[in-house]
Amino acid sequence: MFILEKPYVSNLLKETLNKIELPVLGNKVAHEVFEDRSISLNTEREFVEAYNQDNTQPVYSNSENAIDWIDNNLTSGDLSQKIRSFKDKSAFRDMVRDMYPEFFYRTVKFEDLDSVKPEELPIPCVIKPSVGFFSLGVHMVESIEGWHQAVDEIKNEVEQIKTMYPAKVLELDNFIIEQCIEGEEFAVDAYFDKEGNPVIINILGHLFASSDDVSDRCYITSTEIINKHHDEFLNLLQEIGKRARLKNFPIHIELRTDGRGNLGVIEVNPMRFAGWCVTDLAHFAYGINPYEYFMGGLKPDWDKISGCCDGKVYAMVIGEIDSTVDRSKIKSVDYEGFKANFSKPLELREIDYREHPVFAFIFAEVDAENMAELQKMLHADFTQYLNME
Repeated sequence: MFILEKPYVSNLLKETLNKIELPVLGNKVAHEVFEDRSISLNTEREFVEAYNQDNTQPVYSNSENAIDWIDNNLTSGDLSQKIRSFKDKSAFRDMVRDMYPEFFYRTVKFEDLDSVKPEELPIPCVIKPSVGFFSLGVHMVESIEGWHQAVDEIKNEVEQIKTMYPAKVLELDNFIIEQCIEGEEFAVDAYFDKEGNPVIINILGHLFASSDDVSDRCYITSTEIINKHHDEFLNLLQEIGKRARLKNFPIHIELRTDGRGNLGVIEVNPMRFAGWCVTDLAHFAYGINPYEYFMGGLKPDWDKISGCCDGKVYAMVIGEIDSTVDRSKIKSVDYEGFKANFSKPLELREIDYREHPVFAFIFAEVDAENMAELQKMLHADFTQYLNME
Protein backbone atom coordinates (compact mmCIF):
# COMPACT_ATOMS: atom_id res chain seq x y z
CA MET A 1 0.00 0.00 0.00
CA PHE A 2 1.28 3.47 -0.90
CA ILE A 3 0.58 6.96 0.40
CA LEU A 4 2.02 9.78 -1.70
CA GLU A 5 2.72 13.16 -0.17
CA LYS A 6 4.76 16.27 -0.71
CA PRO A 7 7.48 17.41 -1.04
CA TYR A 8 8.48 15.17 -4.00
CA VAL A 9 7.34 12.14 -5.96
CA SER A 10 10.00 10.82 -8.34
CA ASN A 11 9.54 9.41 -11.82
CA LEU A 12 10.78 6.03 -10.61
CA LEU A 13 8.08 5.91 -7.94
CA LYS A 14 5.43 6.98 -10.45
CA GLU A 15 6.53 4.34 -12.96
CA THR A 16 6.61 1.68 -10.26
CA LEU A 17 3.06 2.43 -9.17
CA ASN A 18 1.93 2.31 -12.79
CA LYS A 19 3.48 -1.14 -13.11
CA ILE A 20 2.46 -2.88 -9.89
CA GLU A 21 -1.17 -3.28 -8.87
CA LEU A 22 -1.22 -2.21 -5.23
CA PRO A 23 -3.54 0.23 -3.43
CA VAL A 24 -2.56 3.89 -3.73
CA LEU A 25 -4.39 6.44 -1.60
CA GLY A 26 -6.25 8.87 -3.83
CA ASN A 27 -5.32 12.02 -1.94
CA LYS A 28 -4.63 15.43 -3.48
CA VAL A 29 -0.97 14.69 -4.21
CA ALA A 30 -1.75 11.37 -5.90
CA HIS A 31 -4.41 12.94 -8.12
CA GLU A 32 -1.95 15.66 -9.16
CA VAL A 33 0.80 13.15 -9.86
CA PHE A 34 -1.37 10.80 -11.92
CA GLU A 35 -3.69 13.26 -13.67
CA ASP A 36 -2.32 12.17 -17.06
CA ARG A 37 -1.73 8.52 -16.20
CA SER A 38 -4.00 5.48 -16.17
CA ILE A 39 -3.83 4.32 -12.58
CA SER A 40 -6.68 3.45 -10.27
CA LEU A 41 -6.55 5.40 -7.01
CA ASN A 42 -8.35 4.31 -3.84
CA THR A 43 -10.75 6.57 -2.03
CA GLU A 44 -9.98 7.07 1.65
CA ARG A 45 -12.69 4.57 2.55
CA GLU A 46 -11.40 1.96 0.10
CA PHE A 47 -7.82 2.41 1.29
CA VAL A 48 -8.74 2.09 4.97
CA GLU A 49 -10.89 -0.98 4.27
CA ALA A 50 -8.03 -2.61 2.34
CA TYR A 51 -5.69 -1.89 5.25
CA ASN A 52 -8.13 -3.22 7.84
CA GLN A 53 -8.39 -6.52 5.97
CA ASP A 54 -4.72 -7.08 6.90
CA ASN A 55 -3.17 -4.38 9.08
CA THR A 56 0.18 -6.19 9.04
CA GLN A 57 0.71 -5.67 5.31
CA PRO A 58 3.50 -3.33 4.12
CA VAL A 59 2.64 0.37 3.95
CA TYR A 60 5.03 2.86 2.36
CA SER A 61 4.97 6.62 2.07
CA ASN A 62 7.53 8.74 0.27
CA SER A 63 7.13 11.43 2.94
CA GLU A 64 6.49 11.75 6.63
CA ASN A 65 3.83 14.31 5.74
CA ALA A 66 1.54 11.27 5.72
CA ILE A 67 1.90 10.67 9.47
CA ASP A 68 -1.08 12.82 10.43
CA TRP A 69 -3.38 10.99 8.00
CA ILE A 70 -2.15 7.62 9.23
CA ASP A 71 -2.74 8.61 12.86
CA ASN A 72 -6.31 9.59 12.06
CA ASN A 73 -7.26 6.76 9.71
CA LEU A 74 -5.13 3.61 9.96
CA THR A 75 -6.10 2.89 13.55
CA SER A 76 -6.80 -0.86 13.53
CA GLY A 77 -3.14 -1.86 13.90
CA ASP A 78 -0.06 -0.56 15.68
CA LEU A 79 1.45 1.32 12.73
CA SER A 80 1.01 4.75 14.36
CA GLN A 81 2.65 3.56 17.57
CA LYS A 82 5.65 2.14 15.70
CA ILE A 83 6.05 5.36 13.71
CA ARG A 84 5.94 7.48 16.88
CA SER A 85 8.50 5.32 18.67
CA PHE A 86 11.05 6.36 16.05
CA LYS A 87 9.82 9.77 14.96
CA ASP A 88 10.06 11.08 18.52
CA LYS A 89 13.82 11.10 19.10
CA SER A 90 13.38 11.16 22.87
CA ALA A 91 11.16 8.07 22.76
CA PHE A 92 13.72 6.30 20.61
CA ARG A 93 16.54 7.20 23.01
CA ASP A 94 14.47 5.74 25.84
CA MET A 95 13.97 2.53 23.84
CA VAL A 96 17.72 1.95 23.28
CA ARG A 97 18.98 3.48 26.54
CA ASP A 98 20.49 0.24 27.82
CA MET A 99 22.35 -0.23 24.52
CA TYR A 100 24.14 3.08 25.12
CA PRO A 101 24.18 3.51 28.93
CA GLU A 102 26.79 6.29 28.89
CA PHE A 103 25.10 8.33 26.19
CA PHE A 104 23.89 11.79 27.29
CA TYR A 105 20.58 13.15 26.05
CA ARG A 106 18.13 15.61 27.50
CA THR A 107 14.75 16.88 26.30
CA VAL A 108 14.02 20.59 26.75
CA LYS A 109 10.92 22.61 25.93
CA PHE A 110 11.45 25.36 23.38
CA GLU A 111 10.51 28.07 25.88
CA ASP A 112 13.06 26.68 28.38
CA LEU A 113 16.11 26.79 26.10
CA ASP A 114 17.32 30.04 27.68
CA SER A 115 17.37 28.40 31.11
CA VAL A 116 19.77 25.63 30.08
CA LYS A 117 23.24 26.03 31.58
CA PRO A 118 25.69 25.15 28.81
CA GLU A 119 28.49 24.43 31.29
CA GLU A 120 26.44 21.39 32.37
CA LEU A 121 26.32 19.98 28.84
CA PRO A 122 28.81 17.53 27.28
CA ILE A 123 30.17 20.01 24.74
CA PRO A 124 30.53 19.39 21.85
CA CYS A 125 26.89 18.43 21.52
CA VAL A 126 23.97 18.66 19.09
CA ILE A 127 20.60 20.32 19.62
CA LYS A 128 17.67 19.51 17.35
CA PRO A 129 13.87 19.22 17.35
CA SER A 130 12.68 16.06 19.11
CA VAL A 131 10.59 15.43 16.02
CA GLY A 132 12.41 16.73 12.97
CA PHE A 133 13.36 16.30 9.33
CA PHE A 134 15.97 17.31 6.75
CA SER A 135 18.47 18.87 9.24
CA LEU A 136 15.98 21.67 9.94
CA GLY A 137 16.62 23.28 13.31
CA VAL A 138 19.74 21.16 13.88
CA HIS A 139 22.76 22.91 15.38
CA MET A 140 26.21 21.70 16.36
CA VAL A 141 27.47 23.29 19.59
CA GLU A 142 31.24 23.34 20.11
CA SER A 143 31.57 25.91 22.92
CA ILE A 144 29.59 27.70 25.62
CA GLU A 145 29.40 30.75 23.36
CA GLY A 146 28.25 28.45 20.56
CA TRP A 147 25.34 27.29 22.72
CA HIS A 148 24.00 30.81 23.13
CA GLN A 149 24.43 31.45 19.41
CA ALA A 150 22.58 28.22 18.55
CA VAL A 151 19.64 29.13 20.79
CA ASP A 152 19.39 32.58 19.18
CA GLU A 153 19.43 31.01 15.69
CA ILE A 154 16.79 28.44 16.65
CA LYS A 155 14.47 31.21 17.84
CA ASN A 156 14.88 32.98 14.51
CA GLU A 157 14.32 29.78 12.52
CA VAL A 158 11.26 28.41 14.28
CA GLU A 159 8.61 30.62 12.68
CA GLN A 160 10.01 30.13 9.19
CA ILE A 161 10.27 26.35 9.63
CA LYS A 162 6.64 26.10 10.77
CA THR A 163 5.50 27.31 7.35
CA MET A 164 7.46 24.63 5.48
CA TYR A 165 6.27 21.29 6.91
CA PRO A 166 3.24 19.90 8.76
CA ALA A 167 3.36 19.75 12.55
CA LYS A 168 3.57 15.94 12.61
CA VAL A 169 6.77 16.08 10.55
CA LEU A 170 8.51 18.80 12.51
CA GLU A 171 7.35 19.47 16.06
CA LEU A 172 9.07 22.49 17.54
CA ASP A 173 7.71 22.45 21.08
CA ASN A 174 10.47 20.17 22.33
CA PHE A 175 14.16 19.95 21.51
CA ILE A 176 16.63 17.22 22.36
CA ILE A 177 20.23 17.87 23.36
CA GLU A 178 22.57 14.98 22.63
CA GLN A 179 26.26 14.39 23.04
CA CYS A 180 28.11 14.15 19.73
CA ILE A 181 28.49 10.68 18.31
CA GLU A 182 32.02 10.30 17.00
CA GLY A 183 32.96 8.55 13.80
CA GLU A 184 32.09 8.33 10.14
CA GLU A 185 28.43 8.96 9.34
CA PHE A 186 26.21 6.74 7.24
CA ALA A 187 22.55 6.47 6.28
CA VAL A 188 20.94 3.08 5.66
CA ASP A 189 17.78 2.29 3.72
CA ALA A 190 16.34 -0.95 5.04
CA TYR A 191 13.12 -2.79 5.69
CA PHE A 192 11.95 -5.56 7.98
CA ASP A 193 10.27 -8.42 6.14
CA LYS A 194 7.13 -10.30 7.16
CA GLU A 195 9.20 -12.45 9.54
CA GLY A 196 10.88 -9.43 11.13
CA ASN A 197 14.26 -9.93 9.44
CA PRO A 198 16.07 -6.75 8.32
CA VAL A 199 17.03 -6.32 4.67
CA ILE A 200 19.46 -3.59 3.64
CA ILE A 201 18.58 -1.84 0.36
CA ASN A 202 21.43 0.70 0.34
CA ILE A 203 24.14 2.23 2.52
CA LEU A 204 25.03 5.88 1.99
CA GLY A 205 28.14 7.62 3.27
CA HIS A 206 27.53 11.21 4.43
CA LEU A 207 30.18 13.68 3.31
CA PHE A 208 30.77 16.87 5.28
CA ALA A 209 32.61 20.09 4.50
CA SER A 210 33.88 20.54 8.09
CA SER A 211 33.49 19.30 11.66
CA ASP A 212 30.58 21.68 12.37
CA ASP A 213 28.76 21.00 9.09
CA VAL A 214 25.29 19.48 9.69
CA SER A 215 23.94 19.83 6.16
CA ASP A 216 22.67 17.00 3.94
CA ARG A 217 24.42 18.32 0.84
CA CYS A 218 26.15 15.13 -0.31
CA TYR A 219 25.74 11.38 0.18
CA ILE A 220 27.59 8.62 -1.63
CA THR A 221 27.26 4.87 -2.09
CA SER A 222 29.58 2.22 -3.51
CA THR A 223 30.04 -1.51 -3.32
CA GLU A 224 33.13 -0.85 -1.20
CA ILE A 225 30.92 0.90 1.39
CA ILE A 226 28.31 -1.88 1.22
CA ASN A 227 30.82 -4.70 1.61
CA LYS A 228 32.64 -3.01 4.48
CA HIS A 229 29.62 -2.14 6.63
CA HIS A 230 26.72 -4.40 5.63
CA ASP A 231 27.05 -7.07 8.30
CA GLU A 232 27.67 -4.81 11.31
CA PHE A 233 24.80 -2.53 10.31
CA LEU A 234 22.53 -5.56 9.80
CA ASN A 235 23.29 -6.76 13.34
CA LEU A 236 22.28 -3.35 14.72
CA LEU A 237 19.05 -3.41 12.73
CA GLN A 238 18.22 -6.86 14.10
CA GLU A 239 18.45 -5.54 17.66
CA ILE A 240 16.35 -2.45 16.94
CA GLY A 241 13.75 -4.50 15.07
CA LYS A 242 13.48 -6.95 17.95
CA ARG A 243 12.92 -4.16 20.49
CA ALA A 244 10.30 -2.41 18.36
CA ARG A 245 8.74 -5.67 17.06
CA LEU A 246 9.02 -4.57 13.45
CA LYS A 247 7.56 -6.51 10.52
CA ASN A 248 6.80 -5.25 7.00
CA PHE A 249 8.26 -1.91 7.99
CA PRO A 250 10.65 0.41 6.08
CA ILE A 251 13.17 2.68 7.80
CA HIS A 252 15.92 5.15 7.01
CA ILE A 253 18.50 5.04 9.81
CA GLU A 254 21.40 7.44 10.35
CA LEU A 255 24.37 6.29 12.39
CA ARG A 256 28.08 6.71 13.02
CA THR A 257 30.82 4.12 13.34
CA ASP A 258 34.27 4.59 14.81
CA GLY A 259 35.68 1.78 12.65
CA ARG A 260 36.27 -0.42 15.72
CA GLY A 261 32.84 -2.01 15.90
CA ASN A 262 31.24 0.75 17.96
CA LEU A 263 28.04 2.05 16.38
CA GLY A 264 26.05 5.07 17.51
CA VAL A 265 22.53 5.65 16.21
CA ILE A 266 21.77 9.28 15.33
CA GLU A 267 18.11 8.76 14.46
CA VAL A 268 15.67 6.42 12.76
CA ASN A 269 13.14 7.74 10.24
CA PRO A 270 10.10 5.44 9.98
CA MET A 271 7.74 4.44 7.17
CA ARG A 272 10.10 5.43 4.36
CA PHE A 273 13.58 5.14 2.93
CA ALA A 274 15.69 8.24 2.17
CA GLY A 275 13.43 11.30 1.88
CA TRP A 276 12.56 13.26 -1.26
CA CYS A 277 12.78 9.91 -3.10
CA VAL A 278 16.56 10.09 -2.76
CA THR A 279 16.35 6.34 -2.09
CA ASP A 280 16.16 6.04 -5.89
CA LEU A 281 19.96 6.27 -5.92
CA ALA A 282 19.95 2.50 -5.31
CA HIS A 283 18.21 2.10 -8.67
CA PHE A 284 20.75 4.23 -10.52
CA ALA A 285 23.71 2.59 -8.79
CA TYR A 286 22.71 -1.05 -8.46
CA GLY A 287 19.49 -1.60 -10.39
CA ILE A 288 17.56 -1.98 -7.13
CA ASN A 289 14.04 -0.61 -7.13
CA PRO A 290 13.50 0.13 -3.40
CA TYR A 291 9.70 0.16 -3.67
CA GLU A 292 9.47 -3.18 -5.46
CA TYR A 293 12.00 -4.78 -3.13
CA PHE A 294 10.07 -3.73 -0.02
CA MET A 295 6.64 -4.69 -1.32
CA GLY A 296 7.90 -7.98 -2.77
CA GLY A 297 10.15 -8.96 0.14
CA LEU A 298 13.15 -9.09 -2.21
CA LYS A 299 16.78 -9.11 -1.06
CA PRO A 300 19.71 -7.63 -3.01
CA ASP A 301 22.36 -10.07 -4.19
CA TRP A 302 25.29 -7.97 -3.04
CA ASP A 303 27.91 -10.49 -4.20
CA LYS A 304 26.58 -10.28 -7.74
CA ILE A 305 26.19 -6.49 -7.62
CA SER A 306 29.77 -6.00 -6.39
CA GLY A 307 31.16 -7.54 -9.56
CA CYS A 308 29.43 -4.92 -11.70
CA CYS A 309 30.18 -1.70 -9.86
CA ASP A 310 33.72 -1.93 -8.49
CA GLY A 311 35.67 1.31 -8.75
CA LYS A 312 32.52 3.44 -9.03
CA VAL A 313 30.98 5.87 -6.56
CA TYR A 314 27.38 7.06 -6.88
CA ALA A 315 26.46 10.39 -5.34
CA MET A 316 23.45 12.49 -4.49
CA VAL A 317 24.08 16.23 -4.21
CA ILE A 318 21.48 18.75 -3.05
CA GLY A 319 21.42 22.18 -4.63
CA GLU A 320 20.81 24.05 -1.40
CA ILE A 321 19.78 27.70 -1.24
CA ASP A 322 21.49 29.64 1.52
CA SER A 323 19.15 30.99 4.20
CA THR A 324 20.38 34.54 3.47
CA VAL A 325 18.92 34.40 -0.04
CA ASP A 326 15.47 35.93 -0.60
CA ARG A 327 13.90 33.14 -2.66
CA SER A 328 11.08 35.41 -3.84
CA LYS A 329 13.67 37.35 -5.84
CA ILE A 330 15.03 34.36 -7.76
CA LYS A 331 14.10 34.75 -11.42
CA SER A 332 15.54 31.47 -12.68
CA VAL A 333 18.17 28.82 -12.03
CA ASP A 334 21.10 27.86 -14.24
CA TYR A 335 20.43 24.14 -14.07
CA GLU A 336 22.82 23.35 -16.91
CA GLY A 337 25.59 25.19 -15.13
CA PHE A 338 24.92 23.20 -11.96
CA LYS A 339 24.82 19.95 -13.91
CA ALA A 340 28.13 20.76 -15.62
CA ASN A 341 29.95 20.19 -12.31
CA PHE A 342 29.59 16.44 -12.80
CA SER A 343 31.46 14.27 -15.28
CA LYS A 344 28.63 11.72 -15.47
CA PRO A 345 25.28 13.07 -14.24
CA LEU A 346 22.58 10.40 -14.01
CA GLU A 347 19.48 12.44 -13.23
CA LEU A 348 18.79 16.10 -12.44
CA ARG A 349 15.64 16.87 -10.47
CA GLU A 350 14.47 20.47 -10.64
CA ILE A 351 12.80 21.57 -7.39
CA ASP A 352 10.41 24.48 -6.87
CA TYR A 353 12.72 26.94 -5.09
CA ARG A 354 9.78 29.21 -4.24
CA GLU A 355 8.37 26.50 -2.00
CA HIS A 356 11.58 24.91 -0.68
CA PRO A 357 15.12 26.10 0.17
CA VAL A 358 16.44 23.76 -2.54
CA PHE A 359 16.64 24.23 -6.31
CA ALA A 360 17.77 20.74 -7.37
CA PHE A 361 18.80 17.22 -6.52
CA ILE A 362 21.30 15.50 -8.77
CA PHE A 363 22.49 11.89 -8.98
CA ALA A 364 25.93 11.32 -10.48
CA GLU A 365 28.49 8.61 -11.05
CA VAL A 366 32.18 9.27 -10.44
CA ASP A 367 35.29 7.13 -10.51
CA ALA A 368 36.46 6.23 -7.02
CA GLU A 369 39.77 7.84 -7.93
CA ASN A 370 38.05 11.14 -8.73
CA MET A 371 36.45 12.05 -5.40
CA ALA A 372 37.76 15.60 -5.79
CA GLU A 373 34.72 16.20 -8.01
CA LEU A 374 32.44 15.65 -5.01
CA GLN A 375 34.71 17.29 -2.44
CA LYS A 376 34.51 20.45 -4.53
CA MET A 377 30.72 20.40 -4.19
CA LEU A 378 30.97 20.42 -0.40
CA HIS A 379 32.54 23.87 -0.45
CA ALA A 380 30.85 25.31 -3.53
CA ASP A 381 28.76 28.49 -3.39
CA PHE A 382 25.54 27.50 -5.15
CA THR A 383 24.24 31.06 -5.28
CA GLN A 384 26.21 31.39 -8.51
CA TYR A 385 23.47 29.35 -10.22
CA LEU A 386 20.67 31.63 -9.02
CA ASN A 387 19.62 34.45 -11.32
CA MET A 388 18.22 37.18 -9.09
CA GLU A 389 15.94 40.13 -9.77
